Amino acid sequence: MKIFSLVILFCLFSCGQKSIVKDKKQQPNIVIIYADDMGYGDLNCQNPNSKIPTPNLDQLASEGIRFTDAHSSSGICSPSRFALLTGQYHWRRTHNIVTSFGPPMFKDSDITLPQTLKQVGYKTAAIGKWHLGWNWNFINKKPSGERTYWGRTHKTYLVEDIDWEAPLTGGPLDRGFDYYFGDGTINFPPYAWVENDKFVEAPNDFFEFNQFEREAKEIDWDSRPGPKVAGWDPYTVLPTLTKKTVSWIHNQKEDEPFFLYLALPSPHAPIIPNDEFDGKSEAGAYGDFMFQTDWVAGQVLKALKDKGLDENTIVIFSSDNGPEQFAFERAQKFDHYSMGDFRGLKRDIWEGGHHIPFIVKWPNNIKPGTVSDKLISQVDIMATILDITNIKTSEKAAMDSQSFLSILTGKSEGEHLRTSTIHNTNRKGFAVRNGKWLYINQSTGNVSKMPDYYKKLRGYKDFKTKGLLFDLDKDPEQRTNLYNQYPKVISEMELMLKKELDRGYLK
Repeated sequence: MKIFSLVILFCLFSCGQKSIVKDKKQQPNIVIIYADDMGYGDLNCQNPNSKIPTPNLDQLASEGIRFTDAHSSSGICSPSRFALLTGQYHWRRTHNIVTSFGPPMFKDSDITLPQTLKQVGYKTAAIGKWHLGWNWNFINKKPSGERTYWGRTHKTYLVEDIDWEAPLTGGPLDRGFDYYFGDGTINFPPYAWVENDKFVEAPNDFFEFNQFEREAKEIDWDSRPGPKVAGWDPYTVLPTLTKKTVSWIHNQKEDEPFFLYLALPSPHAPIIPNDEFDGKSEAGAYGDFMFQTDWVAGQVLKALKDKGLDENTIVIFSSDNGPEQFAFERAQKFDHYSMGDFRGLKRDIWEGGHHIPFIVKWPNNIKPGTVSDKLISQVDIMATILDITNIKTSEKAAMDSQSFLSILTGKSEGEHLRTSTIHNTNRKGFAVRNGKWLYINQSTGNVSKMPDYYKKLRGYKDFKTKGLLFDLDKDPEQRTNLYNQYPKVISEMELMLKKELDRGYLK
């Protein structure tokens, strides 16, 4: 009997093991390509007036689903990245970006998407822009240098203020990634490559404010002073990240699922397209840089196909927020509207600040060429992937995330789908969406100042009411303020905001 029992147990164990291996093979690979400061209107296939070709992203959309009502959590970089990786609104933790040599935005209690995937056997990698902080190894806790820019003096870390040989903690490797390679943030020091938790080469020189050895082609945007590797050339950043990503993909095994988070530094300023992309658009150097960003996405897709992994890989493409303020001038000069028809841009709580491109390709699961007008948020990526992979996690994880798997598979009829979102960039200004209604709890959605010439170009008028209310079904451009006409709707939206803030809010 003992022998018989052991045989039965062995068979059950063996069958269980086979089942696990089988499920592991069936799990899809996941690739997120995250552009930086790319506007809704920069994606050619959703902007009839676009002056920028995006053939690879257009092709991706034709092979998957394109969302026309997708949103980032914030109108700026770091908070949106935090929200994407944790499945919670950024404003429960922060309203600001991580500054040069800033600490981690994460707490050790946070549960991230790569952590959950890693626990079930996924290989995980982050390549590119991190911008979520590290625990820096300061020799001098306070910066010993000073530099004057923006009309005032700033304390600045010098090379000798930091131990460059000690491992960096608190970064990607401590948030669930097996591998990291990147430059941190392209316009923040230190200007150097980090691989895993070490500098590939220790900074030994100093970069002065916006003083590249080779000038930016259109505009630089506050590339801040600080330590750098001698001869650091920002024009090598995007090509290097592309090569690293392609190489990493080619090193993956067909029977081991992986999660790749490729956080691009483009088309964020400094505007530095490589020479071979000059003149590829009709929107100046920015347009050429955007064209190069599309090319990078194409190289990633090609690598997946060449490796034979494309049929079992979910590819998600999106952007962290709307376009930078140079989009105003670009519209006037080139007739290209990076924000599309939406009002506002990066930082703003107008739609243009957080209404972003969003494409998902998943062969044999998503009907090619689908276009969805369903409301989704980037905080929903985590719940959706957990749903796809059937991973269970803590109730505290992804507290704001709602799965949109049923939309991807075309089975959303009768499903409970997202109907509301809450956006903000600064502490007190919120844009609350509920169904067709969009409520802003202040008299403007501006954070970036809109130039008078652009107001005239678009026919925009300022509003004088205490708050703002728009019917996005009829008025996606936010031109007609209905604040005084619907006091009951305003009260309902304010109550909704209060309930969410009471669940957790960094005041």
